Amino acid sequence: MTLEHLILMRHGETEWNRGQRLQGHRDIPLSDVGRMQAVDAAPSVAALRPEVIVASDLGRARETAEAVATLRELPVVVDPRLRETSMGKWEGLTRDEVVAGWSREWNDWRTTSAHASPPGGESRWQVAARAAAVVYELDAGSVTRALLVSHGGTIVGLTGRLLVLPEDSWGTLVGVGNCHWVVLHRYAGAWRLHSYNAGLGGLVLPRGEDQVAGT
Repeated sequence: MTLEHLILMRHGETEWNRGQRLQGHRDIPLSDVGRMQAVDAAPSVAALRPEVIVASDLGRARETAEAVATLRELPVVVDPRLRETSMGKWEGLTRDEVVAGWSREWNDWRTTSAHASPPGGESRWQVAARAAAVVYELDAGSVTRALLVSHGGTIVGLTGRLLVLPEDSWGTLVGVGNCHWVVLHRYAGAWRLHSYNAGLGGLVLPRGEDQVAGT
């Protein structure tokens, strides 16, 4: 095991984020606001000195990663395993539309076991498993500091898995804000949480369901 520090950064805002529309695997680009967020956040993330940058293959994550990579003079490695949760039948719908049509399923997915999933979509456990494989591969190399640029739901699940939190508690982790990040460091062989939902504005406190994993 070589990794000592792991930064998990969420992409900048998209128009679908602003409209609380579930993106999942849809390749929705950054909005103008999202591009500004990426440029503004990049110096702070670059200051954490990642030695490698790996991004989801979805454009909103890749473009966010490029802002940091430019400052670090590093390439961006693209890996589809860092994609957002597949939202199945909910993809493309707004939060209110999903609640109106699947209120019980929505509540189960948001609040209960990591094994609950949207109809036809992925569970947090499945998403965390594929994203964790990226971490394990980096850990088998020589890198000590890595930045993964991904998505809200992926970061929630991966954080829960790496911290070995009980699977029925993963839903208690709030969504990470656009261009905010989680920092983990390893101590005595185990991952420890250094900061969660950190960003230029400090820690972001979500307003109710404003920050929804799966976007």
